[in-house]
Parts: sequence; C-alpha cells; structure tokens
Amino acid sequence: MKIIRYQDPSGQIRFAAETSPGRHHVIRGDLYGSREVTSEVAQVSRLLAPVVPTQILGIGLNYRHHAAESGMKAPTFPVLFFKGLNTLQDPGAPIELPQKLASTEVDYECELAVVIGKTCKNVSKEKALDYVLGYTCANDVSARDWQIKQGGGQWSRGKSFDTFSPLGPCLVTTETIPDPSKLKIKTVLNGETVQDWYTGDMIFDIPTIIEFLSGSTTLIPGTVILTGTPHGVGMAAKPTPRWLKAGDSVTIEVDAIGALTNPVVNEKI
Repeated sequence: MKIIRYQDPSGQIRFAAETSPGRHHVIRGDLYGSREVTSEVAQVSRLLAPVVPTQILGIGLNYRHHAAESGMKAPTFPVLFFKGLNTLQDPGAPIELPQKLASTEVDYECELAVVIGKTCKNVSKEKALDYVLGYTCANDVSARDWQIKQGGGQWSRGKSFDTFSPLGPCLVTTETIPDPSKLKIKTVLNGETVQDWYTGDMIFDIPTIIEFLSGSTTLIPGTVILTGTPHGVGMAAKPTPRWLKAGDSVTIEVDAIGALTNPVVNEKI
C-alpha cells in the first residue's frame, strides 16, 4: 500500500491510500495501529512528508562503493548520527542553503528511509522487519564543511540545518516491499543522474541496522532511519566537487516508492 500525508482544501492534515494511479482514498484510524481505507476520495491541496518523525537516526558510510569513494574503510559497526526534527521537509518544498551559519559545501544524498511502526527493543535480525511500518525516499542533505571540517568531530551539525531531511512522496508498507535489499536508488540533479545504484550494496542491511539501533535502546513508532547513500555524492565528483546551489532541482528516486523532488534556494535571513 502507498500512503500519503496531505493537506486538504480546508487545511486539515490527513492520510490517504493510493487506490489507482493518481487516485487516493482517505484513511481513518491510527497510522501506527488500526486503520481503514474509506470510500471518501482524498482532495489533496498540498502533499506533505508521509510521516512526522519522532526521531531521525542516520547511518553513515553504509554503501561499499560510497565508503571507497570517501577514502574510508568499511566500518565494523553501523555509524550512527542524529538529525534534528527541524530538518523535515515536504515534497516540492525547498531545501534551504544555510546563510546565517553559512555553508558553501551542501551535498545531496539519496537514501532509503525506514519508518518504525511498533515499539521495539533488543530485536533480532530475524524479527526486525516485523517492526517496520514501511519505507520512503529521503534526501540526507549534508553541509560537508560543517560535517567534516567545522563540526568538532561530530556529523550532526552539518546534517541538522532546517530542511535537510526531505521525505516522500509516499510511505510504502512492507507487504508491497517485502525485501528492501533489492531496490534501485538514484539521484537526479537538474535532469542529470548523479547517483544510480542498488540497496544490495549496503554494508549493513536493514535487519542488521534495526538489531543494532534497538540494542539496549527503545525505538518508538515514528522513528525514521536513514540507511545510507550510494556512491556519486557531490563531494566526490571529479574534477571538482558538485555542491548544491540556488536554482538547482534535486530528485530522489527509489524503486516501488516513487520520486521525491525539491528545489534549492538560499536561506532568507
């Protein structure tokens, strides 16, 4: 099932399920509990990020080819970083390049995002996917100067500016994607494909990531996990890095989910 979150003409925020291409019916109930698809046709005025995260957990250096292009060894354990809830952005809404705490090295990263649907702790790999509600496209936008050179050794500063976590266009539930390790994922920048790979290149697959993150740690419903990006990021472009600039358009595409597109603008200060 493909689920969207949207604003209707009255301003109410609702959920709906895609029942045929381009047609959605309103969902009643709890996204994380009992819900039903009604006969009411959704009137979509504005498409929103498919969930409002309760927390955003990122996994770094999780594709073999990306680790290689970054000149770093494959990690022994998943590399965890946190992104602020302020980073959430909707499909079609702008990615803002920081101007007050200025960055000149803002990068794109296509990612498969996992949405946790049930409270879990100390979950085994074998049962990990039972706790997943679904998947969506994500852009783990990253200010590389603040991430690498000016972040004091931590990645979160460069990852947590406003608008740096676009999600969408929909949430696809697990019965539609039974095996998330077999998806094509790519980034299209201004019409040019710059990342184009497969989730099977992950160093740590999604069950392993969930087992690791839930170890001695409770993951609550609405937790969004960004699972890493493949090679082709702007930082590694040759002969010179390819940084985002105002006027750009970035699209993240994942098989079975769709395309998430965001324009790029300068922050207004």
